[in-house]
Amino acid sequence: MTFDEIAAFVLGPIDVPDSALEMTASLLIDTLGVAAGAADMDAGRIARDHAVRFQNTAEARDRATLLFDGRKTSLTGAAFALATQIDNLDGHDGYNPTKGHIGCAVVPALCVFAEQMPDLTGRAALEALAMAYEVAARAGMALHGSVSDYHTSGAWNALGVVALACRLRGDDPETLRQALGIAEYHGPRSQMMREIATPTMLHDGSGMGAMVGAMAVLMAEDGFTGAPAITVEAEAAAQYWADLGQLWTVELNYIKPYPICRWAHAAIDALGGMLEAHQLKEADIERIEVRTFAESAELFAGLPETTSQAQYSLGFALATRLVHGHIGPEHISGAGLTDKAVADALKKITVQEDPRHSERFPLGRWSDVTLVLKDGQTLRSGDVHARGGPESPMGLDEVERKFYNFCAALPEARRKAIWAARARLLEPEAKFSELLALLFDEVAPG
Repeated sequence: MTFDEIAAFVLGPIDVPDSALEMTASLLIDTLGVAAGAADMDAGRIARDHAVRFQNTAEARDRATLLFDGRKTSLTGAAFALATQIDNLDGHDGYNPTKGHIGCAVVPALCVFAEQMPDLTGRAALEALAMAYEVAARAGMALHGSVSDYHTSGAWNALGVVALACRLRGDDPETLRQALGIAEYHGPRSQMMREIATPTMLHDGSGMGAMVGAMAVLMAEDGFTGAPAITVEAEAAAQYWADLGQLWTVELNYIKPYPICRWAHAAIDALGGMLEAHQLKEADIERIEVRTFAESAELFAGLPETTSQAQYSLGFALATRLVHGHIGPEHISGAGLTDKAVADALKKITVQEDPRHSERFPLGRWSDVTLVLKDGQTLRSGDVHARGGPESPMGLDEVERKFYNFCAALPEARRKAIWAARARLLEPEAKFSELLALLFDEVAPG
């Protein structure tokens, strides 16, 4: 596929299947639920304060509102802050072949740039968002297919931000080309496994990815030039773009049931399935043995001291599921980090890599769990794939429960209205501004 064909897909009329639009609406609202849940966490607060202090602008046309905050900052600052906020509550969507996440960057970009477009319809917004998922997915696969290092999502989801912003702002193909080149060149090629080894607020690089993508568009509009994006225009990348507009990868994204790194989910689901099937409790279990893929086995192994460590954990996540029956935002922050019952349960868990699970990564996320009970029984889960994606999708009712759990701090009427926007945006007369109005908080006086 030539660049001209890609540009026509990004900027021109687009025929998004109804099923892809519905999935896009679900991913949008799910991601906003994560954003609401992360609003009071340290990483999001620090990112918003930083954007207001150091990334502000006096020009009204260049300003955007910080979601679930109310203050104003620059377009680039708002994209950075919201993406960082979402990225640091690890409950947002992802796409297996990219080994990473799209929504945490393109959803902030949609909210930032659409604020300047009060007449943007809900359907047009969803079409732009679905298109951005498609561009980011292919950029991610192309990057992973061309380099040996495992880069964070910010390295490639910046290109999805570019595509979305250029479409909304009515840019021409040449501006798109330059912006893609700028974003790819300056995208944060940060090392994912370094963050896994030492979990921090850097997380998956998507805050910088969103900022770089937004900045690239604004710079290209001003005439700044960038080298053609290798992940888009190189001959070796062509295979990843050949089905653009035919295969809608947005429908293949997973929605996470837990605010934990996806690599841990298969083991969580395997354990949960056995606990429910055999009506077991923590007191019944002597030992838990986990076999998983190499990347999962490298997740944080000890008792976490920070929210970042908790989200990049395997043993802690399993111990939390064992003790509490579920894993929510409350378990990976505050008092959840010093839960003695969870700390005691963690001592029962061992983790090791199994080559057969490693061979199926990244297209699959497989693990198996063995329970040794105190009465001498041994129970085996068999191979289990993480729920939430096309292999084992969550029902819409479960996605809704997750949404309400994540944004529990919001008033009930507001939560209901945001969730109702999922269906409302698909109606012909709906405006995207109806949803945005539900996401803006009034700034406290003084």
